[in-house]
Amino acid sequence: MAIKLVHRLMQDRAAGLSPAAAQRLDDAATALTRSELNAAEASLLDVLAQAPDCVEARRLRGLVMHLRGDYAQAVLLLRQALALSPEHALIHMNLGISLHAGGEPDAALASLQRACKLAADFAPAWFNLGRVLSMQGRPVGAVTALHRALDIDPEHMAARVTLAEAQTRLGALDLASANYREVLQRQPDHADAWIGLSDLPAVRFDKADVARLQLALQRPQTPQARVSLSFALSRALEDQADYHTAFRALYKANALKRRLVNWNATAARAQVSAMFEVFAEPQPEGPDVALGEQVIFLVSLPQSGAGATTRILAAHPQVGTADALPDLQQVIDAESARRRQPFPQWARAAAATDWARLGQDYLARTAPARAGKPRFVDANPLNWRLAGAALAMLPGARVVNSRGDALETCFACYRQLFANGHGFSYDLDHMTSYWRDYDRLSRHWQRLFPQRFVEHAHASMQADPETRVRRLLAFCGLDYDPACLAVHREQPISRSAPYAGELKRLRVLLGTA
Repeated sequence: MAIKLVHRLMQDRAAGLSPAAAQRLDDAATALTRSELNAAEASLLDVLAQAPDCVEARRLRGLVMHLRGDYAQAVLLLRQALALSPEHALIHMNLGISLHAGGEPDAALASLQRACKLAADFAPAWFNLGRVLSMQGRPVGAVTALHRALDIDPEHMAARVTLAEAQTRLGALDLASANYREVLQRQPDHADAWIGLSDLPAVRFDKADVARLQLALQRPQTPQARVSLSFALSRALEDQADYHTAFRALYKANALKRRLVNWNATAARAQVSAMFEVFAEPQPEGPDVALGEQVIFLVSLPQSGAGATTRILAAHPQVGTADALPDLQQVIDAESARRRQPFPQWARAAAATDWARLGQDYLARTAPARAGKPRFVDANPLNWRLAGAALAMLPGARVVNSRGDALETCFACYRQLFANGHGFSYDLDHMTSYWRDYDRLSRHWQRLFPQRFVEHAHASMQADPETRVRRLLAFCGLDYDPACLAVHREQPISRSAPYAGELKRLRVLLGTA
């Protein structure tokens, strides 16, 4: 069906055009395949000058704008195309992708669902629906959509990788591993499958995997693929207990990644210092001091054991959870755009009513994820920087800071290839600087909000687990439930111990030597 649909579109797109306009439309399509955006747009403008109602020209112009990162203009053009052809599945799909990229998640899902309904056997529509659901933290729906894409087109490797990622989030690790292995059987150099497989804790690479990865790295690869393969190779060597070679591979992998990111430790430190200055005291309280009492912000550094803290809270029947929601940052970004001033500078002039308005905005945005539960855990590691704003917006909310051991956390970040962001983690000096910023600002929040900000160290759970679980639940306004104690059993694993010699400098930087 996918091939038939695309073939029909290729036939229909030039219908009613003059031969010259049809040729310019073909020129635009060819230029797009080559990522020659200026040439594509010039050809499309020529077509639209002759045929203003050419649906395909407007759709392709929308794609050009999307590829340029101008999502608002892409949405406008795609909606114009849709007005001319309301039942056009491909336009609905393109529109959904641009709406999601532009920060309109609900409208994006509606468009993608419409595309799937109009072309029920079109695998790309189901793939994009699954991808967006996964990105929005809805892995169950993503799995359903991605299975449908693969039922239609079993060779859709991007859908299989995305399915494995969603299965990983749901804890279906054996299924995820099988899907990654299926991809690698068909495409042995598939970097996303290798790195996804390396992130599964129960997977153990063998010597044959090491050889396959080394062979893949000898072949031409994109820079990002080379980074992924290099991180996977480090993990594979670690599984062979060849720690010296594994660390060498890890060092090379991080060096490669550093060239692709733009991290400024000085600017990051200045941002944290600005938080100290602007939030030296609690912000004025609004009329509703209980606003947000259902919200528990779980903050941390990445790889610090926060997942275990989330599982303790999620085991409580009154708690719903969501991982890495962007909504708090999006609310702040929207206010920065409205005021035309960066955060936290505008916070100096924010009144209690402003904070309450932002809090209501956050609650409206997160309503689907909260699913009506009395308590809701927003587990986004990056929100440690925003705790002052979060508690100004939602005076009834609580913040749990899941703190890990400095050395273990920093090294765990260094050995992890993140999907996006976290540019600090690919250099041990930058990682140390980031840890210090986190440490000093977290301690500031605890001093500023002693009743609403608490630290929870999962590593210390082993000493007196029930007392610590009770303390955590009480802080969150929850009665004790034995189910929460049952999930704490996992023992913290030291990833740094086999690398004691290689990590001497990191210990010195952290002051733990």
